[in-house]
Amino acid sequence: MQTQPSLDETAAWLRLTLEPGLGPAQARALLAAIGLPQDIYASSASTLARHVPAELAAQLRRPASAETQACVERTLKWLAEPGHHLLTLADPSYPAALLDTHDPPTVLYVNGRPELLNRSVIAIVGARNATPGGRDNAQAFAQYLAGQGWCIASGLAHGIDAAAHRGALAAGAQAGSTIAVMGTGIDIIYPSANLELARRIAAEGALVSELPLGTPSMPYHFPQRNRIVAGLARGVLVVEAARQSGSLITARLASELGREVFSIPGSIHSPLSRGCHALIRQGAKLVESGQDIHEELGQPGSAPSDSRPAPPAAGSAPGGQHALFAPDSPEALVLNALGHDPVDVDTLQSRTGMDIARLGGLLLRLELEEAVARLEDGRYQRLSAP
Repeated sequence: MQTQPSLDETAAWLRLTLEPGLGPAQARALLAAIGLPQDIYASSASTLARHVPAELAAQLRRPASAETQACVERTLKWLAEPGHHLLTLADPSYPAALLDTHDPPTVLYVNGRPELLNRSVIAIVGARNATPGGRDNAQAFAQYLAGQGWCIASGLAHGIDAAAHRGALAAGAQAGSTIAVMGTGIDIIYPSANLELARRIAAEGALVSELPLGTPSMPYHFPQRNRIVAGLARGVLVVEAARQSGSLITARLASELGREVFSIPGSIHSPLSRGCHALIRQGAKLVESGQDIHEELGQPGSAPSDSRPAPPAAGSAPGGQHALFAPDSPEALVLNALGHDPVDVDTLQSRTGMDIARLGGLLLRLELEEAVARLEDGRYQRLSAP
């Protein structure tokens, strides 16, 4: 029988995620090299300095700041309430699907049923300003798929997200239920108009966030949230999306992870069909019913189909060269470290060993040469070499 972590262990995990100046990539590097958070905080400054800058190593040796300690204590009180959970990277209950991603959250706050995160998940996403027909489609697809045993994940936003959650809940208590991945702290419901929906999800499904309690809604949190939605899912359905919709970020992330992407077509005259049609042109599967998705993915819990995207060709490996830069140039070093998946600056800094100022200058030059692009969520994506 699995033993629950002690309060000291939980507090150490929380402090690690709240530590000023310690990025997620650095935290994972410390965990990989040293062990659990309590081992990190028990390590000498010299040991820590092998993995993080000396100033940060010295900070890790000191007691937590008053602000950090207050947040830890507030969170421990939250965790003592029924239905509140914290899943860490060391927890056997941590969702296995997220461990396959390049940037798994260090911790996940869960209000509701944490076991749902290891169920077979389909994400349904789309426009906030959805049409009535789009909302009806999202609800109908979600209700059918949840009735077949799929857990429906979405982002608790207005429009398609809310309709998908409602459809999954309407399938009944014996169905697959729903997961709402939030772009705020789990104690802050955004938008507030979805408060009653969030309460029902907490009672019957699961609210999930990687952000500390009290974290308000900020634009850059939502692309981070989208990577969790994509990572949890076996497939992603986009119902309505404009050309620049955040739902397309979720679809792209899902495709990069080898998940299936589905799209519902619409009128050629509707701006909210353009993103869906673009996905179909790029290889997303056109679907007209929930049964189309269910048949493509098989029964919940079954192995994914063999129709996943093939691995990158040999010529597109991370070590591939760019014609503009010599193989031993600093720019080529950054490109090689970047690979072909979106990467955050913390990870690039860890891979290259460069200081942040030099790395920032090289990334700017690579952007100007159109060798990389900076994504909406702050990560960098390598572009095809000329």
